[in-house]
Amino acid sequence: MFERLYGKAKKFLIGRPLKNEDLHDEKLNIFWGLPILASDAISSVAYAGEEILIVFIGVIGLLSYKYLFLTALAIGLLLIFLVFSYRQTIDCYPNGGGAYIVAKDNLGVTPGLFAGSALIVDYILTVAVSASAGTSALISMMGFLSNFRVEITIFLIVMMTLGNLRGVKESSRMFGVPTYIFLISMFTMIIVGVVKVTFFHQIPTAAFPVPEATGSITIFLALRAFSAGCTALTGVEAVSNSIPNFRDPAQKNAKIVLMLLALLVLSIFGGTSYLATMYHAVPHENSTVLSQIAYSVFNGGFMFYVIQITTAVILTMAANTSFSGLPLLLSLIAKDGYAPRQFAKRGERLGYSNGILLLAVASSLLVMRYEAQPHQLMPLYAIGVFISFTLSQTGMFMRWISIRKEGWVFKAMINGTGAMITFVTVIIIGVTKFTHGAWMVVVLLPFLVWLMRQTKDHYEGFARQLKLSPDNVDEETENIDVQRHVVVLVSSLNKASLKAISYARDLCEGRNIVAFHVSLSIEESKKIKEKWVECGLDIPLIVKYSPYRELINPLVSYIESEEHQSSIGDMITVVMPQFVVSTWWHSIYHNQTANAIRKRLLKDRHVAVVTVPFVLDR
Repeated sequence: MFERLYGKAKKFLIGRPLKNEDLHDEKLNIFWGLPILASDAISSVAYAGEEILIVFIGVIGLLSYKYLFLTALAIGLLLIFLVFSYRQTIDCYPNGGGAYIVAKDNLGVTPGLFAGSALIVDYILTVAVSASAGTSALISMMGFLSNFRVEITIFLIVMMTLGNLRGVKESSRMFGVPTYIFLISMFTMIIVGVVKVTFFHQIPTAAFPVPEATGSITIFLALRAFSAGCTALTGVEAVSNSIPNFRDPAQKNAKIVLMLLALLVLSIFGGTSYLATMYHAVPHENSTVLSQIAYSVFNGGFMFYVIQITTAVILTMAANTSFSGLPLLLSLIAKDGYAPRQFAKRGERLGYSNGILLLAVASSLLVMRYEAQPHQLMPLYAIGVFISFTLSQTGMFMRWISIRKEGWVFKAMINGTGAMITFVTVIIIGVTKFTHGAWMVVVLLPFLVWLMRQTKDHYEGFARQLKLSPDNVDEETENIDVQRHVVVLVSSLNKASLKAISYARDLCEGRNIVAFHVSLSIEESKKIKEKWVECGLDIPLIVKYSPYRELINPLVSYIESEEHQSSIGDMITVVMPQFVVSTWWHSIYHNQTANAIRKRLLKDRHVAVVTVPFVLDR
């Protein structure tokens, strides 16, 4: 019954399974690919400007708005470099993987693993930050929700997870429409806000008083603000990572989406930064900068609520970029042997469901650890993605240097310049945010690389031991007449053990078979021996008394005894009954000892464990 209910619930939430032939229909065109893969970068503008102001406002007061716009321009120039660099990556690496593949191919395995690890960290943080920022936008509109910040954020992650488990096509429809509504709303706000001040000479009133200046602008302060605003660039790499998600011609469609993404980010980030200088929005715990601008522009009317709702939705939808990118990245790393192979398998809806579930769990743990506060998560955020930017650009630079095809000098200049700029940005972010949490990312990346190396070593050792050659076949043929022993485990003499004995008889044709019982008391030993004789069973019964009430060690000692070690090729088959219960919670009452025995015996290559099911009606 439980299985039927689970199956129905799964089908309702995720949908019916899809055939392999349906994969083409799950790919994205330009219209739906833009909101899915660009939502992270587009949504970053909702909080990137605020992060810059948080650095400036308490130090230089009103001057913050001047330097906010200048900082936004600098970040915009960096974005242009990144976009042209990633266009070249799309041309050269049509199978996706982005920084991981580029760095591995051109710089070596270790830089590639560092790039992959940096992207994994960035994708997880993107989900945690985006969902937390979406919750903050909701709280800005409905303050009474502030006590449920963590619960709301995790609920949003669960909804995103379910949407992506349904498949790329359905998630694009589900999450694409809100992204377009957000874009329309933001452009409307920018146009109306600028027109009101420029042409109708409205004098905006700040929602909160602007703090008095307590210092002056310094290089270090400007660099801190720049590093904080670089969160606007997260998500740019997602398009080059996810080329296989596009319909043919996949590379052309990916490049178009990348250019559209850049235009949208430049327009909205620049427009909202300019509005912040006009309306003097001040970062506040319960009111985002964007919500203050929207309230001033629309006087708290209908469009204010549209902006708030769509902002909350797009901030949450930004996580969808990670749900598209991380599973694909993990599948590529898994195919190379550096991650568990389960990540390379597609689920029932043709998505990489194991990667989706890992992303949901990891981001939820971060949300709980940092209580869904986006400002606390931000210091961890940008350093990972800029490390991947740097490794990707450096890899492409080395590629052009090595192949030297027509036009390589210009291409190498673009990637080389991008590599230098992003490397400097990594240093800035690392220094300015190190004590605020960036140190954790710096420590985590080498650990992930080590873990990937260990995974690869395990798979290589596994493959060496399983490798089959003609000599192995000859050896197995020669050993075909070796002795085979069957040991039937008997906890008590009942129908289940009798079924196991009957199976063992058929397995070895009645030869070399014994029943084995571990007794915890002298009285128990006597009882099972008497019942054995009473039932007239004709196979030997071996009873081992265990004064220390151990069950597994006496069995292992018997199997490893000289009686069963007469030949290296001898195989010992251990047959044990297992109860099959009708409801899942009944399994708590049964089979725990059998599971422990199986786990211990399977470590011996000369022991085979056979389970004989005995189905219980209730």
